Amino acid sequence: MKKILLTFCCVSAAFLYSQKHEFLKMPKFTIEDLKKTKSAIDEKAPAEILYRSVHYRIDDTSGDLLKNISYRIKVYDKDKVEDWMNLEISLYDNNSGSKEALRSMKAVVYNLENDKIAETKVDKSSKFKSKENKHTTVNKFAFPNIKNGSVIEYRYEVSSPFVYQVPMAYIELDIPSEYTEYVFESPVEMSYHIDFTGSLAPKHRKVEEAQLYGRTTKTYRFAYEDLKAFKSEKFVKNEDNYRTKIRAELHSTFFNNNLKMYTSTWEDIRKKLWDDEDFGSQYKKDRAVKEIMPAEILSEKDEIARANKIHNFVKTNYIWNENNGYYAENGVKNLIKTKTGNCGDLNLMLLSMFRSSGIKAYPVLISTIKNGNVNVTFPNVGNFNYMIVCAEINGKSYLFDATSKQSAEGILPSRVWNNTGLLLKDDKADVISINNIKMSYNYLTTKAKINENGSISGIYEDKDVGLFAMNAKENYDENQEKYRKQYKENFSVDFTDIKTNVLENGDFESKMSFSSENLIDNVGKKKIFNPLLFLHSTGNDFSQTEDRKYMIDFISPVSKIKTVEIEIPEGYEISDLPKSKKIVTEDKEISYSYIVEKTDRKVKVISQYKIASADYPKEYYPAFKQIWKVISDSESQVMSLTKTKQ
Repeated sequence: MKKILLTFCCVSAAFLYSQKHEFLKMPKFTIEDLKKTKSAIDEKAPAEILYRSVHYRIDDTSGDLLKNISYRIKVYDKDKVEDWMNLEISLYDNNSGSKEALRSMKAVVYNLENDKIAETKVDKSSKFKSKENKHTTVNKFAFPNIKNGSVIEYRYEVSSPFVYQVPMAYIELDIPSEYTEYVFESPVEMSYHIDFTGSLAPKHRKVEEAQLYGRTTKTYRFAYEDLKAFKSEKFVKNEDNYRTKIRAELHSTFFNNNLKMYTSTWEDIRKKLWDDEDFGSQYKKDRAVKEIMPAEILSEKDEIARANKIHNFVKTNYIWNENNGYYAENGVKNLIKTKTGNCGDLNLMLLSMFRSSGIKAYPVLISTIKNGNVNVTFPNVGNFNYMIVCAEINGKSYLFDATSKQSAEGILPSRVWNNTGLLLKDDKADVISINNIKMSYNYLTTKAKINENGSISGIYEDKDVGLFAMNAKENYDENQEKYRKQYKENFSVDFTDIKTNVLENGDFESKMSFSSENLIDNVGKKKIFNPLLFLHSTGNDFSQTEDRKYMIDFISPVSKIKTVEIEIPEGYEISDLPKSKKIVTEDKEISYSYIVEKTDRKVKVISQYKIASADYPKEYYPAFKQIWKVISDSESQVMSLTKTKQ
């Protein structure tokens, strides 16, 4: 009988070595687990995993993917582990007759009472179902009677008809683990890619063909012991990209002497989507969008101006329902009626309008930052969860996204900037880089005067440009009261008459009055204060002592400018001024300046840093650390006024 080649990718030959170890056997629960007072891996951990098993297998009888998940978790500080006090199980329904089902769930909470084990079972009646969207339902269970010292134990099984891509299993979590295992099993007739990312290697591993479940089965088994909690770092877009994780993806099947390949190429994906009713068909049929497009847009001769007007029309008149996706959720025709749709609806309409008005434009599939990086070595439409639009005008490419009312050409929401996209042209598919090269600015400007009673009052302006303006406006729209409160909470200054608006050029600006009696120290005849007032830095964001492990991400190039102008009161003269300072890296990627200017009755301080790129390799961390030390030192300087003789 002809044998199919079983593919096992990204694993060294050492992974085929098998040590004596028993998988899929949870140790018997003992009172000693309840008596533990701290983790041996990290004594400061608020909780730890005592046992965890992620077991996926293809059931030969039903053909379904069975997901068996088991956990035993020790709680040390219940106030710091809220995420572990509830269980959420997501079930997917493609609304075409195939859906996942929760087949079983058992959960119990153990406590130590009078030196004996006390059990509290989770009542299934406590289950709460939440419809996240038209495809996903979440079953939620709350664990009762959790105390410091409790042990939570649960097991559940989900059956899924979706065997093509097995869910990602994260090995590194936010709490330590005494034992974590991953097991994947399938009939030998089904060949899967096994994709590993991350830095940790399993202590126990077994990859073999064995007689299991009454047939020859390919099994992949990996176990990890004494895992430390995943350590986060600042300025990382999505730390999950760096966790050790495992994913299986169907490569091919060989049943009844019939070989069927499932691995796609990027071109396969393009062809599949081209005529899909919820994708390609949406932007190729342009009659509906032509009927609603204003005449003044169609009459615009300049293509870039026309593209911008179309973009403004869509983002202004239609509302994103905050659902991601590249497929249309309801379709362009329905979007025209309801005025609301998902990412696919809005951007497919935008694409259709571009093309119907004579602009060359194409969809770009992306994975949002939260969804994780695209694995370019495994072409798979499942990599993506979002789409934007690329217009080609006069030989240049321009990117658009209609989901945000603050977006503009090249100024896209933060979630979009995740390095890689798949550009689907009419005749080919290309993997492209998506890099944010437009600078985002934050201008903080204060004009103040020192009053006779020693207080300081004045006007404060906060203006955002580019991506910063988009983020600020979205936060403001979400909760205006909370947005205004942030100023007092961040600076401990009394702000009044806060006015916020969007300028004609898209900048977002807030203006307000302020006063404070706590910004000046009176020492003898001197008044001592920081000339940046409430804007001076109080901490160092680049203070990491361990070696940097991950990329340094800012989402966009950044420039922040603080300008403070202070009017000196009559009867005082300046006796001490801070020193100006400038520093820049050799490649001019990172720079900082602190400039102090003095006129007759005024002092002006300008503090500015500039980061020229959206992200940097970890080797840049020492440079950031050095410059932010200069920022901290410079902005900590004070000045003094001395009362003149009368």
